[in-house]
Amino acid sequence: MQFKDYYETLGVPRDASGDDIKRAYRKLARKYHPDVSNEKDCEAHFKDVQEAYEVLKDADKRDAYNRLGPNWRHGDDFTPPGGDPNFNYQSAGFRDSAEFSDFFSSIFGERAARGPRGEAYKMRGQDRSSRVSVSLTDSYHGATRSLSFAALEVDGRGEVRHKNRTINVTIPKGVIAGQRIRLAGQGGPGFNGGPNGDLFLEIEFEPHAHFHAEGHDIYLQLPLTPWEAALGAKVVVPTLGGKVEMQIPPGSQAGNKLRLAGRGLPGRTPGDQYVVLNIVVPEARNEEQRAVYREMARVMPLDARADLRV
Repeated sequence: MQFKDYYETLGVPRDASGDDIKRAYRKLARKYHPDVSNEKDCEAHFKDVQEAYEVLKDADKRDAYNRLGPNWRHGDDFTPPGGDPNFNYQSAGFRDSAEFSDFFSSIFGERAARGPRGEAYKMRGQDRSSRVSVSLTDSYHGATRSLSFAALEVDGRGEVRHKNRTINVTIPKGVIAGQRIRLAGQGGPGFNGGPNGDLFLEIEFEPHAHFHAEGHDIYLQLPLTPWEAALGAKVVVPTLGGKVEMQIPPGSQAGNKLRLAGRGLPGRTPGDQYVVLNIVVPEARNEEQRAVYREMARVMPLDARADLRV
């Protein structure tokens, strides 16, 4: 028979901790579980993973396995040990090993573990993720959204099937793009009575007609007339929380940013709203209006491209 390197099967080093072994097992068990896997030969891989974990998770079995020595390679021809005076491999109280390989049985006998009382291992369901689009208004005020998705569920016969589900999701105030909301127990189904995984929702913002967000800060392009920018003005500015008045200082230039403190998205430290000035030049549609521009050019000469000279 061939030697089985259980450490290689789980992808862990020989000095791996119990937690490392458990994490590796869970990852591979989810990957190869026949009910959900699309991998080739998933059932055989799943059995190999279960067998490796059965040995390496148990201190006595791992010690017995390690006594075979570190020089064996996966697939080497292997002859079972003739007996160790310090350890009786086949009398360690292990349960029926019929589901495992001949290699396993040769080391641990015909009694292999399925669990502390012979029950099948419980396995936590796989965590799942999805994206949910919310408006900036939803983030500012908080909201409840209905989310529909195809979920995996285990029916009364233990078979995994797809089922369309709709759940109500509470969008807390102040969520930002990229943030994840955890819905406990709403992920993939557990196996053999194990708990369900969790569902993680990643927030993305729907486009807004006027605002965009960067973290908790909100940005708004504010149109101004040339005279408002030149002379200063008091203007009404929209925010997610309602309209506010803002003083535009005289001599403002296009691209200047004015800050409305605390008017961004709520949070432990609320964001700000930044108002970016955009000067709108009116079109001269008749001779009288064109005369006004000519007079401005005479009275207020300006070399607008002085900085471009080389």
